[in-house]
Amino acid sequence: MPSVSPGTGAALRMLAATADAKAVAEIGTGTGVSGIYLLLGMRPDGVLTTVDPEPERQQFAKQAFRAAGFAGNRARFIPGRALDVLPRLADGGYDVVFCDGDRTEYPAYLDESLRLLRPGGLVCFEGVFADGRTIDSGAQPVEVLTLRELLRTVRESAELVPSLLPVGDGLLCAVRRG
Repeated sequence: MPSVSPGTGAALRMLAATADAKAVAEIGTGTGVSGIYLLLGMRPDGVLTTVDPEPERQQFAKQAFRAAGFAGNRARFIPGRALDVLPRLADGGYDVVFCDGDRTEYPAYLDESLRLLRPGGLVCFEGVFADGRTIDSGAQPVEVLTLRELLRTVRESAELVPSLLPVGDGLLCAVRRG
C-alpha cells in the first residue's frame, strides 16, 4: 500500500493549518500516513473522519495515530466504500476533504466533496499526474482518462479556485468559493 510522499504530506499539513481545520474527511485511510499529516496541521480539537473499504488498514492506521501521540477521539474510522459512506456525512460540515481512494471514482468524490465542504473549504486529490500519464498523448487506461476529466472539471468550475501542486504524484487542490 503506497503512502503519500513526504512532500505531499507536508503540503497537506500546511493546507489543513491554513484552513484552520477542525473537521477533515479523508477518503482512503491507507496505512495512516496522510491522516497523521492532516492531524498535525489541524486544530488541537479537530477530528479526522477517515473512510476505507478495508477495516484491517484502519486498524493499522489507529495504531499509527496512537504511536504518533494522537488521542483516540481525534479520528473517526468508518469502514466501507467511499461512495456508500460519504452521503451519510453532514452537508457543509467539513473544512478539508482529502481524496486518495479509487481514482476512477474521483469525479464522484468531487461531487460529494462540494456538498460536504463549508464555503471556503478545500478539496485535494492525490496522484493526479498518474506517473506522467495524464499528459501523455497516447492511448490511456480508464483511470487516466478519468483523471483528465477531473482536472478539466475542476479547472472549468466557477465554484472552485484550483491549484495543481507538483508534490508526490501531483496534488490537485481547490477552494470552494463562498
